[in-house]
Amino acid sequence: MNERERTLFKHPFSKAYWALAAKEFTSVRMLTVAAMLTALRIALKAVQIPVAFNLNITFGFLVNSVGSMIYGPLVAIAASAVSDTVGAILFPSGPYFFPFIFVEIAGGLIFALVYYRAKMTAFRIILGRFLVTLICNLLMNPVILYYYYELVLGKSYTLFTLPRIVKNLVLFPAESVVLILWFNALLPVTNRLKLTFTGNTKIRAEKKDIIILIVMTVAAVLAVAGWIIYKSKS
Repeated sequence: MNERERTLFKHPFSKAYWALAAKEFTSVRMLTVAAMLTALRIALKAVQIPVAFNLNITFGFLVNSVGSMIYGPLVAIAASAVSDTVGAILFPSGPYFFPFIFVEIAGGLIFALVYYRAKMTAFRIILGRFLVTLICNLLMNPVILYYYYELVLGKSYTLFTLPRIVKNLVLFPAESVVLILWFNALLPVTNRLKLTFTGNTKIRAEKKDIIILIVMTVAAVLAVAGWIIYKSKS
């Protein structure tokens, strides 16, 4: 077993972590996997379930999460940039607006920072999904949409809307469970192919993980409720 196969990190705050992530660019096999997963991710952009104005249920996060776990944060940034640019060309939903690329990059980067070269647990999977939901879906995307409507379409846009918040809060627990099942199905394969080295192939949600998921959801609901009360009184 070589060094690459042995190396796991508890966190991404080390030079060795980033050195290993940078070496992924020198692996033809890893770049081939990244290209294949990026193509699949682009294809999934056409698969959307509309739930409200400007709100859709999408499935690209499944490919994004496993890809970021396999090839790490630096390749994830490049793959995300390609995915956003090519996806916008093949499946346009309106005039191209460059800042949307940062949402795509942030999603891949966050998944990679949490999943790459880490021992996978239910808590880690839930944490990755929570951070992407919070940072990308609830913070970055509305801000960029606001400027997209103002600068490109010349229309007004409400920065934070109840349907967007509710949609993400409702989907977060379900998507976390789906991700746990997704990784349980894929880890035996990716570990056997030496694409990942997670130290385990079976992930079970323990009682504490279920409690954490419930607490995160309740905290988000309370935050939304507080925001609604604040807006109603202002």
